[in-house]
Amino acid sequence: MKLFDVYPLFDINIVKGKACHVWDDKGQEYLDLYGGHAVISIGHSHPHYVEMISKQVAMLGFYSNSVINKLQQEVADRLGAMCGYDDYQLFLINSGAEANENALKLASFYNGRTRIVSFGKAFHGRTSLAVEVTDNPKIIAPVNANQHVTYLPLNDIEAMKAELAKGDVCAVIIEGIQGIGGIRIPDTDFMKALRQTCDANNTVLILDEIQSGYGRSGKFFAHQYSGIRPDIITVAKGIGNGFPMGGVLISPKFKPVYGQLGTTFGGNHLACAAAIAVLDVIKEEKLIENAAKVGTHLLEELKCFKGIKEVRGCGLMIGLEFEEPVKELRTKLLFEQKVFTGVSGTNVIRLLPPLCLSMNEADEFLTRLQNAMKTIR
Repeated sequence: MKLFDVYPLFDINIVKGKACHVWDDKGQEYLDLYGGHAVISIGHSHPHYVEMISKQVAMLGFYSNSVINKLQQEVADRLGAMCGYDDYQLFLINSGAEANENALKLASFYNGRTRIVSFGKAFHGRTSLAVEVTDNPKIIAPVNANQHVTYLPLNDIEAMKAELAKGDVCAVIIEGIQGIGGIRIPDTDFMKALRQTCDANNTVLILDEIQSGYGRSGKFFAHQYSGIRPDIITVAKGIGNGFPMGGVLISPKFKPVYGQLGTTFGGNHLACAAAIAVLDVIKEEKLIENAAKVGTHLLEELKCFKGIKEVRGCGLMIGLEFEEPVKELRTKLLFEQKVFTGVSGTNVIRLLPPLCLSMNEADEFLTRLQNAMKTIR
């Protein structure tokens, strides 16, 4: 049986990782500035992470959500204390798309409405509702195109106010930082106006922090730069450092109703062990502070590079926009320099390294990027 071909692949088989480095099956080492698409938050194969998962699987890997799993409450307590939302409720699932899917359902259960506002270049996932609020017609199948969604320009306060004033919008969903959209950051004034306008119109505000959360921006959640509190926050990627996991942080104004939401694998014992290990390491190794410090250094240095049209981002979520498509730079020239990066669209290199990236590793990346760019000048 052949694999169903959905991604263009690097011709390489990665078999080992440690911190911000990975190795292929031939023993070649690479600097990882991609973090497995922002999933690797605390670094590859962290000893504490490996120990926690190993101990848990030796005792119990899985049992259903029909019984008490005290690890789930430990995740909720630890996450709430660390991110500042200890009065919220946590629903654990398996992925970011599921998190957004359930967040949108909760919003519709809450106010009975069906219309959603999303933003240009948004990406929220590939399941039914999540893909419908994603601004990419190429991945929205006819069965998903139910015309529930209005897309607005990011940071356009007047357009947002006019749309919500119609009084029939169920929810607004917005990324803390647009990742696939090119590392675009909502303005603080826009976020404050959005919070106020949602309140005035009984509209649920959903913050998608799946890529920008868990310390990547230099704060636990990127929206915390604006000082607002959403009604619902969705997380995934960095929550499990590679173990599939997602979560929905839900305001106290939402009351649980048995049967509305559910999951088979969500919040299983292994996933919770992974999530607890991640929170341990983030706290003990001060990885949020490190992301802010090393990210600021990278941003300052990259803005001095000739040949880059614009540098955007904060923390260790950075976009480098070029005048020309970046395919050759990313897949050939940087690859030859033994560096993995991501991409947004055709012209943006996306940097999403593990949050443990050191200053020395950041400088090594800058040197390798300069070497790669010399070839295309």
